[in-house]
Amino acid sequence: MTDAQNWVPSSPLTIQAIETEALRIPLNKVYRGSKYSMQNRCTIITRILTKQGVVGEVYTGDTDEEQDVILSIIHKELAPVLIGMDVFNTEGCWEAMKPATYDILRDRGVVMQAISAVDTAIWDTVGKALNMPMYRLWGGYTNRLPMIAIGGYYGQNFDELAHEVSSYIDYGVVGMKFKIGGATPEEDLERLKIARQVGGEKFTLMVDANQGYDLQQAIRFCRLAENAGIELYWFEEPVRWYNDKRWLRDVRLSTGVPITAGQSEYRIDGVRDLIIGDSIDYCNFDTSWGGGPTMWRRVASICSAFGIKMAHHEEAQISAHLLGSVAHGTFVECFHRDRDPFFWDIQTEARPLKDGYYTISDKPGFGIELDRAYVAKYKVR
Repeated sequence: MTDAQNWVPSSPLTIQAIETEALRIPLNKVYRGSKYSMQNRCTIITRILTKQGVVGEVYTGDTDEEQDVILSIIHKELAPVLIGMDVFNTEGCWEAMKPATYDILRDRGVVMQAISAVDTAIWDTVGKALNMPMYRLWGGYTNRLPMIAIGGYYGQNFDELAHEVSSYIDYGVVGMKFKIGGATPEEDLERLKIARQVGGEKFTLMVDANQGYDLQQAIRFCRLAENAGIELYWFEEPVRWYNDKRWLRDVRLSTGVPITAGQSEYRIDGVRDLIIGDSIDYCNFDTSWGGGPTMWRRVASICSAFGIKMAHHEEAQISAHLLGSVAHGTFVECFHRDRDPFFWDIQTEARPLKDGYYTISDKPGFGIELDRAYVAKYKVR
């Protein structure tokens, strides 16, 4: 028997080492949102090795330019304070990593991404040790979630846009989150009409401006969509960052369209302010940006107390377990295979999507089994 087979839950599970692999895939085109663009899909594999032989392994995070900085933080700052700790002391492990955020001369958001990767791998180790999938360990509310696609990027003509939406129907998703905010509300509405025409009336439509509009533009878009008979399930990050909490509230209360935000918050107090400011109906706090599952679950608890439903910004291989563990979870998100090859191809099993629903793996931890040949092909460090 191996040490892992000999380990019993009443004993500590001691962190011996933390390993990482950074991956990058050049995409076939530039993907443009309202005010940003990207041409690479990136991720970091984080591996927790324990003295008892239990290994946790996840992939998470899509940062490109900051990838080297994140890896350095993991190995030089986080690993040294975690080695020797018990992975079941998840709160203690998170607190041990927290001092890395105290440096005021660097971007705390990047530090939080490093903590997110390690925290996620720690939880995977816990699940592997207990032989339980994470969604069940955290609450087990459901193992099936409706899935939406993220798309509608700029740079496509109407025929190309129609083809993209048609491909999502072929995937079997229940709807899509459509990118707006990079043109006028009138121009964006014409683009959105394509999605409604191709998807049909039962195809759920959310819109995401990525903070691209000002207040009046956001309100005008909602009015235009209403007049066109297009129901918006939610409007995500409709307004610009510098007055977003008040403007999110204003869009929400003046239009009646449900508002989603939280992915740009990497601090729990930022989410708190969104809630108490009456700014959101849905919170899509991102576990890969905001400190890992430990922090996401705290955010979910706060949102539950205020009647705010939980969403999540992409990362379906992780977010599905979080969303499925709570009663107020909503949609799990994916991209087109061309936009996110990792989600569709890095694991040895096909993605379990049928009739619009994603079925969460019942394998231990996050149920991630990586294709090693695929990893080797795109590993950059």
